[in-house]
Amino acid sequence: MKHVKLRDLEVSRIGLGAMGMSFGYTGAGADDAESIRTIHRALDLGVTFIDTAEIYGPYTNEELVGRALKGRRDGVVVASKFGMISHAGGGPGHLDSSPANIRTAVEGSLRRLGTDHIDLYYQHRVDPTTPIEDTVGALAELVGQGKIRHIGLSEAGVGTIRRAHAVHPVTALQSEYSLWTRDPEPAVLPALRELGIGFVPYSPLGHGFLTGTIQSMDDLDDGDWRKTSPRFMGENFDRNRRIADEVAAVAAQIGATPAQVAIAWILTKGDQFGVGIAPIPGTKRVSRVEENVAADAVTLTDEQVDTLNNLTPPVGDHHNEAQMAMIDR
Repeated sequence: MKHVKLRDLEVSRIGLGAMGMSFGYTGAGADDAESIRTIHRALDLGVTFIDTAEIYGPYTNEELVGRALKGRRDGVVVASKFGMISHAGGGPGHLDSSPANIRTAVEGSLRRLGTDHIDLYYQHRVDPTTPIEDTVGALAELVGQGKIRHIGLSEAGVGTIRRAHAVHPVTALQSEYSLWTRDPEPAVLPALRELGIGFVPYSPLGHGFLTGTIQSMDDLDDGDWRKTSPRFMGENFDRNRRIADEVAAVAAQIGATPAQVAIAWILTKGDQFGVGIAPIPGTKRVSRVEENVAADAVTLTDEQVDTLNNLTPPVGDHHNEAQMAMIDR
């Protein structure tokens, strides 16, 4: 597995998102043993970058990752996130990046992960009620205490990124980015290049849609959050299937899977934008992590990249209205 640097943090250039093992997707939490096997298989294949958050579960995903990494923590870059649970009484779903909340959150995450430090600690969503300078100041104190090693932001806009970076170097930005969600390209990625900040795309497979394996909404449980996603709903679902078909056509040309093509396309963007990029496709199955990691060896021609750059535009937002409202512009 090739490696990449997110600022000065070296990681495998394909990571593993653990959220779906415990939260949000069909089958989440149904088989912790298989999820732990998946994490172990990822490590065996050279993945060194594992992503979780306190909100996933809530809490149970960090516990799962902690169990999986017991005895294998060395050499693994563990990323977690705070700020979508208010520990002062608001509870899950309430944005709170106040310094007091951060201090409470990090102690809980360290305990659940069974570690004395978190390698990359992200603000999960920008808290409009707390100045980013106060948030990053608190994180800088945690760096000084050795409880976290690097500071990250998630779904932050350019203005917030610049203000945060002026207080303490930001190592990475995590935001949604894929063949059908390209919002960071016009302004965010150039800013990251300018500031020397790495980029961690989540949902590089379009929440599974780009793999072509979701044939209808009936494939998803009622508790699956994608049932509320505009791109998966009604006529949008049928219209967006054309995008998955176009990705599958490129995959057939090179003997790869659509998932591998979607990940390989993201990896080409590191050179294009001059930014260290490490996508974190999520899965809870050994077979899928093997498939995703194999994208490290997939090479796309310039013509194929151009074809993928010009796919049919998706119909509908990539999150529901409430989730879109949390994305900093």
